[in-house]
Amino acid sequence: MKSIRHLLVATFLVIALSGCLYSQENEDVIYQTSTINALLEGIYDGEITYKELKQHGDFGLGTFNGLDGEMIGLGGKFYQIKADGIAYPVDDLMKTPFAVVTFFEPDKSVLLDEAVDYDQLGQYLDNLLPTKNIFYAVKIEGAFKYIETRSVPKQDKPYPPLVEVTKNQLTFEFHDVEGTIVGFRCPEYVEGINVPGYHFHFITKDRKAGGHLLQCQMENVRIEIDYTSEFYMVLPESAEFYEGDLTEGKK
Repeated sequence: MKSIRHLLVATFLVIALSGCLYSQENEDVIYQTSTINALLEGIYDGEITYKELKQHGDFGLGTFNGLDGEMIGLGGKFYQIKADGIAYPVDDLMKTPFAVVTFFEPDKSVLLDEAVDYDQLGQYLDNLLPTKNIFYAVKIEGAFKYIETRSVPKQDKPYPPLVEVTKNQLTFEFHDVEGTIVGFRCPEYVEGINVPGYHFHFITKDRKAGGHLLQCQMENVRIEIDYTSEFYMVLPESAEFYEGDLTEGKK
């Protein structure tokens, strides 16, 4: 009996270690830091650096400690779109309170040959998906008739909730601009963890401007979609996160 018990323990350890190795080596994973509810409640400081974040993805979106602008990752390069609307290269030592990244490998590619706006875009994309119950990374590239984005300025402690910050958000308009929309579609059941539905950021082709996507008009753009069934989340270990009330809106 003792030898059998030891065998079972050894088998469990092998399986556990194999799982850990798999989660580290597999690139077809959505990797997320913190939760969207934490960000909504004003928890704007994280411990993960962008150097570490790059080990988990070359494509994504997020923000920065102090909620200092919008982040967009594309082709392994990360940019910070500050409150002036300008895109700046991200230093590896900068940290993020919330980010979502993956190694982008498209499973589906289509040419959008009809004119759509922001609301119609979501409906069009939904019709391309095999199911609404997994995660998707989405890249849309081409010339856009109209783009409206926003960014937010760096905040001072005590941090206000995100809804207060966005009351003073700065918006930017682009007409007949080339660039790339980067984003994700998350299932409805992740509400509170991430944004259910679509969440997009935009950056111009010259990588000089962009922001969180608010509105758009497009036609004849290339859409690529990466299907992802694995989701990995790392939670902050800060006192702010431990003591935060992340049940707001659920009462």
